[in-house]
Amino acid sequence: MLLATVLLSAALAPQAPPPEVPAPVLPAATAPAPAPAAASAAAPYLDAGIAAFKKRRFVAARAEFEKAEAAEPQSAAAAYYLGYTYYKLGEPSRRMNANKEKAKELFAKAFSLDPAFTPPWGR
Repeated sequence: MLLATVLLSAALAPQAPPPEVPAPVLPAATAPAPAPAAASAAAPYLDAGIAAFKKRRFVAARAEFEKAEAAEPQSAAAAYYLGYTYYKLGEPSRRMNANKEKAKELFAKAFSLDPAFTPPWGR
């Protein structure tokens, strides 16, 4: 009986109207939208290098990634992919070797250029 009384009083209680939400104010379009960023100078070399890397042609991939790094020295992607290629070239040896040392330097460079870089292998 108590439950019925509570429900009935809640249903018959005066309801306050919902607060009005003001419509969002949109800024006036004073300037045109920015143009998309120009394609990276290193992009064709990166694409060719990734294609060679996926085929396990690491020497060819290294050549392409070196071209990418020369075209755009501040590219974290070029440094990362070149480093990973050097690592794969040195991978048959379990010991630290010159290729793995070079890979370590390039990974550090890539991280210093862009700490948030993650490789988009599936491009």
